[in-house]
Amino acid sequence: MADKFDFPDDLVDAQAQLYKVQAELSALYKRLPWSVEPLPGWTHTKEDGRYYESKRPDSPGWTDEEKQQVTDLRARQMELVTRIFAHPFWASCEDPVTARTALKHVVPKDAAQP
Repeated sequence: MADKFDFPDDLVDAQAQLYKVQAELSALYKRLPWSVEPLPGWTHTKEDGRYYESKRPDSPGWTDEEKQQVTDLRARQMELVTRIFAHPFWASCEDPVTARTALKHVVPKDAAQP
């Protein structure tokens, strides 16, 4: 389906960068404590009247550096989403919904395997 559209290189590059930023943000979230601010953990059991059991350790909160990393990545993500959404290519496209779906599956030329 992707070969049906002649996407501009800058649009393909923006989509590739977006995937990279999303992956970096996801990996960062997985490394961070569960709470931005320091909070005590808990253990809830069904015997305590809970519907399901859950447990969280104490959260030391995020450092200022970690908060800044998240802020920077989220700002970059928003910048790329805006660049993709507002690209002039969509105005010249007969079926922008199908094209947008196809763009998500395009592999950038410089990332292609030999």
